[in-house]
Amino acid sequence: MRDERPSRYYHLEHNYGHGKKHLSTVFATLMMLTFLIDQVQELCCRYFQEARRSYRAKVRLWERIRAHFAISLIDSWESLYAAIIWHTDPSITPIWQDSG
Repeated sequence: MRDERPSRYYHLEHNYGHGKKHLSTVFATLMMLTFLIDQVQELCCRYFQEARRSYRAKVRLWERIRAHFAISLIDSWESLYAAIIWHTDPSITPIWQDSG
């Protein structure tokens, strides 16, 4: 069985910044907020649920999401998930296309 703990995907075991102004505490708080948003998406968003079913491992879904952000301007979360589910979506404009 795969390890589905938040620390596996969000790298909470790493503690960046012990220095000034408690950077590590801010970072950990932001990571927990990210985890909360992820959990709400999993429970409430049917597009996310369908995209999640497209991949056996959740890490593969996150890799695909990162790839789309790297090469495209994303109009909405729905268009991102649609692109993942159906492997294409005209509402996602590649960055290298001139919009003018």
